[in-house]
Amino acid sequence: MKKILFIDRDGTLVEEPADEQVDALEKIRFTRGVMRNLSFLRQHTDFLFVMVSNQDGLGTSSFPESTFWPAHNFILQTLEGEGITFDEILVDRHFPSDHAPTRKPQTGLVEKYMTGDGYDIAHSYVIGDRETDAAFARNIGCQSLILGRDGLTWDKIAELVYAGERTALVERTTKETDISVRLSLDGSGHCHIDTGLGFFDHMLEQIGKHGGIDLDIVCHGDLHVDEHHTIEDTALALGQGLHEALGSKRGIERYGYSLPMDDCQAHVCLDFGGRPWLVWQADFRRERIGDMPTEMFFHFFKSLSDAAHMNLYIHAEGQNEHHKIEGIFKALARSLKMAVRRDIFHYELPSTKGML
Repeated sequence: MKKILFIDRDGTLVEEPADEQVDALEKIRFTRGVMRNLSFLRQHTDFLFVMVSNQDGLGTSSFPESTFWPAHNFILQTLEGEGITFDEILVDRHFPSDHAPTRKPQTGLVEKYMTGDGYDIAHSYVIGDRETDAAFARNIGCQSLILGRDGLTWDKIAELVYAGERTALVERTTKETDISVRLSLDGSGHCHIDTGLGFFDHMLEQIGKHGGIDLDIVCHGDLHVDEHHTIEDTALALGQGLHEALGSKRGIERYGYSLPMDDCQAHVCLDFGGRPWLVWQADFRRERIGDMPTEMFFHFFKSLSDAAHMNLYIHAEGQNEHHKIEGIFKALARSLKMAVRRDIFHYELPSTKGML
């Protein structure tokens, strides 16, 4: 079954001018990264390329065809020179006030792909730059990739289309805890954390925020006993989620960061080489920070390392205990961000063994 990239033109392939009409050659500016990445996708995937573009009033006095076609053909010829061709080009000429069924986000122009046999709509994408493109995708029943939303670039779009989004859902239920961890390594740091331990939530949020990982963690644990099971089992579920989301590990950087935090320096190195190990060099004088026992810090990172199949080295020095552990979590986040970064142009295992 064929998958499709429904690709917008203005604002996506070329920058949209202030008057929202690309009606002259001097107005044409290709968006950053479009050539390299669309050329890669055309060469290395079997997606159909379908351009779908609203051109308000094309053919009327406000937008004569004589000004549209020279610019449009120049765009197509330039893209073709980079190996980027389209299987179909669909243009709607209506004004928004016409409420035409063929104007995005309505789906009149692409009905044959939605109803015809042989098309995998669920795994297709709309690539655009506006909310109307996202609504268009929802109406079609496919996924959307919106340029500029949450910092989404053409580099990231190509990565997600080619190699897939790295997500995981881990649900872990025992007599002591009931945990759900949902994460996306290719997110933008959106977090929802609720473990019943305020300081622990704050530390886990550092992982998502500074690691660029979308993270949703909910834990209902036996806090009437103590904090041990909540912290340990959350670490195990989070580590399992990281391991599952990484998948084949092809193209990842693998290694990973140090950072200062006021009076403290936190040094966190990691390796997703498949061999769990923890070196812990951090001492704490206080019994608790917030509602989290400091003795559980080591246990959290040990459980995380084991479940993520990750070699983890942690060293921290400083005077302020809060700064010290927060620095560790932030350094872990940045180390994760570095290690999971993926390069589809060198899409191979980062190992001489041929496996991780």
